[in-house]
Amino acid sequence: MSGRTRQADIVANSFHAVGRRGLMAAALLPAPALAQGGTGSGWAPTRSLRLIVPFPPGGTTDLMARLTAERLGAAFGQPVVVDNRGGAAGSLAADMATKAEPDGHTLFFTSIGTAATNQLVYRHLPRTADLLTEVIALYALPNVASVPPGAPWASLGEFVAAAREAPGRLTYGSSGAGTTLHLIGAMLAYRAGIDILHVPYRGGGLMLNELVAGRISIAFGNLPTAIELLRSGTLRALAVSGAEPSPVLPGVPTMAATVPGVVSTAWYGLQVPRGTPAAAIARLNAECNAMLAAPDVQARLAPQGVSAMGGTPEDFTRFIQSEVAQWREIVNAAQITAD
Repeated sequence: MSGRTRQADIVANSFHAVGRRGLMAAALLPAPALAQGGTGSGWAPTRSLRLIVPFPPGGTTDLMARLTAERLGAAFGQPVVVDNRGGAAGSLAADMATKAEPDGHTLFFTSIGTAATNQLVYRHLPRTADLLTEVIALYALPNVASVPPGAPWASLGEFVAAAREAPGRLTYGSSGAGTTLHLIGAMLAYRAGIDILHVPYRGGGLMLNELVAGRISIAFGNLPTAIELLRSGTLRALAVSGAEPSPVLPGVPTMAATVPGVVSTAWYGLQVPRGTPAAAIARLNAECNAMLAAPDVQARLAPQGVSAMGGTPEDFTRFIQSEVAQWREIVNAAQITAD
């Protein structure tokens, strides 16, 4: 039996993909492996840089983007201005980046959505994948399957068993139709052969509020967003979506330990407009690898469950390709569209 999810009729409150799907091993590279041979490409910015971020200010994504801007600004001796451009699932920001001068001074803070999954679930958004060039994969973080503290399931296995006994009765929330949090639930349903009802919310914060109130059965959220609710006992974690357990949630197993093949992370990286000089890409890549290897940067990331990625531009390109292939299977199986 192949699993499926059903979306509620009304929107609630209106690098190296070796041996695994995705870059789970590369996302956990030890710090020394992130360095890629120095920073001397011969290119340097001659004025301030702009980092276009396809999300509104605030939240974990914006904080990671600002950390990147801060460190690159220090490395280059030029300010890096963060330009938040939310809306249209990130496509407005991506389209803006494609039209910028390809001289190394405009950077795009891309994500799993803008680089991989949007093209699969949105048929009418501008196609930007071929108009941007990869620089580096930066950060990876698992998602966490959470339930209210009074939920009757002590494990993900118990939730899956309950879903099998009552097809279509249990619900899962996401931050919106077509988002990666929607797709993770669809992946679980498909791999486990269960039928669970998808309830999309307008944002992750509202989704978590509804979960705390017990209005949905389970939700999948970025670990940094949910971590304080989990630490306080307001929510209870059943499993994490990464290839390995997260050190910030000791004792919480992976989703794949219960349902093989359910492995996914949220991830972020840098892209630039197509035609950007190779020397600029090489220098940006080298500076980012140096940043990710810095102990103080890793110390800022670790408490939130965020891992440094790193590697070459080619690593990032291959990783995106593997992610598109993985999610295309899920999107097609669950017949997901977000238009």
